[in-house]
Amino acid sequence: MKVISTNTGKARDIEWNGRIVKTGIFKFPAEAPIFLGNEDVENDDVIDRRYHGGVDKACYLYSADHYAYWRNLYPALEMPWGMFGENLTVEGLDEAEVNIGDIFEVGETIVQATQPRQPCFKLGFRFHNNEIVRQFVDSGFAGVYVRVLQKGRVKTGDEFKLIEKKQTISIRRVYELIYTDVFNKRAVEIAINDPFIAQSCRKDLIKRWGQLL
Repeated sequence: MKVISTNTGKARDIEWNGRIVKTGIFKFPAEAPIFLGNEDVENDDVIDRRYHGGVDKACYLYSADHYAYWRNLYPALEMPWGMFGENLTVEGLDEAEVNIGDIFEVGETIVQATQPRQPCFKLGFRFHNNEIVRQFVDSGFAGVYVRVLQKGRVKTGDEFKLIEKKQTISIRRVYELIYTDVFNKRAVEIAINDPFIAQSCRKDLIKRWGQLL
């Protein structure tokens, strides 16, 4: 896996349903390396910290490989790297091949996969289409949130080096468990008991399936 683009963004006010909403979804390629901190990316505005940023979701990765799918779906829409609000656009990133807890070295940093991204309505601001949230869910292309175990700079061209592979559950499978209507007791138990899964993701899985456990 290799970093194709490093992306940051500043907060914007968007009119939505008759009210003004502040968002940090508008991220664009950065000319210089970006600095990954323990709770967020330096010089990148994080607005709603209930759902973004923090120790478990300090940085968001999205696969450059998925862009072809979206460009085909939205041929008239300009789609620069950072379109999905990711801080790192990564070539070769496959959610099915990354497990919760996997540890990578990239640039000066060491990061650990914690959960898939769950889209919110603000993604519609970027695509000018509220249907993008359902399309994002249906695509299975969730991207990966990471916690930063070692702070530092990351630049375009940096390679991801796998330091430790966890034999647990993949990012893709966790994403499926959040949205599927098919209950799989064993898979849900594995996910919620994983010591490295983000706390917010664990809570969402328990909220979704807890009554059946």
